Amino acid sequence: MSEANGHKEKPRLTNPPKTIDFRISRRERLGAQQYTETFEIPYRKNLNVISALMEIRKNPVTKEGKQTTPPVWDMNCLEQVCGICTMVIDGRVRQSCSALVDDLLIGSGGNTITLEPMSKFPNVRDLQVDRTRMFNHLKQVQAWVELDGTHDLGAGPTMTQAVQQERYAYSRCMTCGCCLEACPQYHDDNYIGPQAIAQARYQNMHPTGKSTIDERLNGLMGEDGITNCGNAQNCVQVCPMSIPLTRAIYETNRDITFNALFGWLRK
Repeated sequence: MSEANGHKEKPRLTNPPKTIDFRISRRERLGAQQYTETFEIPYRKNLNVISALMEIRKNPVTKEGKQTTPPVWDMNCLEQVCGICTMVIDGRVRQSCSALVDDLLIGSGGNTITLEPMSKFPNVRDLQVDRTRMFNHLKQVQAWVELDGTHDLGAGPTMTQAVQQERYAYSRCMTCGCCLEACPQYHDDNYIGPQAIAQARYQNMHPTGKSTIDERLNGLMGEDGITNCGNAQNCVQVCPMSIPLTRAIYETNRDITFNALFGWLRK
């Protein structure tokens, strides 16, 4: 890896293959048997995973020559904003819109890319999952700031630059589910997960949001609450937006302890 002007150059695929194999996990419907099919497409420079899936969808014939159904997956913005195209690619959870085929081939050293659905959510079909539980957790912590009507409220409350910067980091969450897929504590309904904790922190830091901090903290104190975090720190390793999730967990845990000891003074 060479350096120029202080910047490291990305590794380049110097000897690209003529074709790429995509091993795709398939499931016809929720609860059906899971199986794998391999598709072969010609190599093209600057492909991302979604572009490859769309190429396969044009002519869904397996590498063995079997006519099959087009693979099913979720996509929307195609620019790593909506988070809906998250899947497990070569064993790592990430967005398929920003996963470049060249980078994946360099990482594997071969010409095969494996696509699987996230394992922490019900697998609806192929690479598509039902992320309802994740959004229900946002409801559980009331991850919003209440407004009294739609009239002009005037200038908003002031915040220090430090608070603004921290809140901006949390605001970048696109509810993609990467942190939950990587978290060893998140399965079934035993842990609310880092994304809901970070969004509770985001709202609790707002001057208006502080008025309902008790409700949010109470939402994190149940059997599936923040105390179930095992501090594995996998979440910060896979977050595509580099959100300081472990900081949010630490700060929110501190707020819960403080609120339990001294919250009655505010009443």
